[in-house]
Amino acid sequence: MAERYKTVYQGGTGEIIEKKSRFIATVIPIASEEEAIAFIDSMKKKYWDATHNCSAYVLGRNHELARCSDDGEPQKTAGRPMLDVLLGEGIHNTAVVVTRYFGGTLLGTGGLVRAYQGAAKEGLKNSLIIEKIYGTPLTIRTDYNGIGKIQYLIAQNQLTTLSTEYTDTVTVQVLLTPEELGSFTKKVMEATNGRAVLEPGDPVYFADVSGEIMLFES
Repeated sequence: MAERYKTVYQGGTGEIIEKKSRFIATVIPIASEEEAIAFIDSMKKKYWDATHNCSAYVLGRNHELARCSDDGEPQKTAGRPMLDVLLGEGIHNTAVVVTRYFGGTLLGTGGLVRAYQGAAKEGLKNSLIIEKIYGTPLTIRTDYNGIGKIQYLIAQNQLTTLSTEYTDTVTVQVLLTPEELGSFTKKVMEATNGRAVLEPGDPVYFADVSGEIMLFES
């Protein structure tokens, strides 16, 4: 189980020019190989008049599946360099297609590698990349005498608060990574003399998406 990993939340595009050849990168998040294949096919239809539509994609929290295609470019000058960008950046569950319109000047092996890598990086730069973190939502119920101590512990440990509800008691829900759960639970019970009620929920992945905390199943 990967405790945290980076992925594309919202895809983007980027373009570079090398010796009059245009390299257009399109990046999207994917959840399956079928999605990746359908995306590559759609790019080939969209850019049907291009010289090449090279591709790379990675799937799985531990990069269980990684594929790439040179689409007619010299072997290992396009798809593999693009795949190396995804792997090097630690990106998961993402596909990229780099479309080339030949500009009339040969780039050579090294030039092609740099161009395809540069385009892939440009596409990623214009995408929204998030880090998903594995954690457990913990619901804490306490009386008004205990909430100040709990809020202090939350701030001290820099935890993410999902919600706070004030009724006849106070209910706070926070997110904790596996290594934080045990120690924080102990601190809360000590601070409230065992009066707080703690209810851990089902583990999830969570991420900060443009300032908003979102929960994911995987």
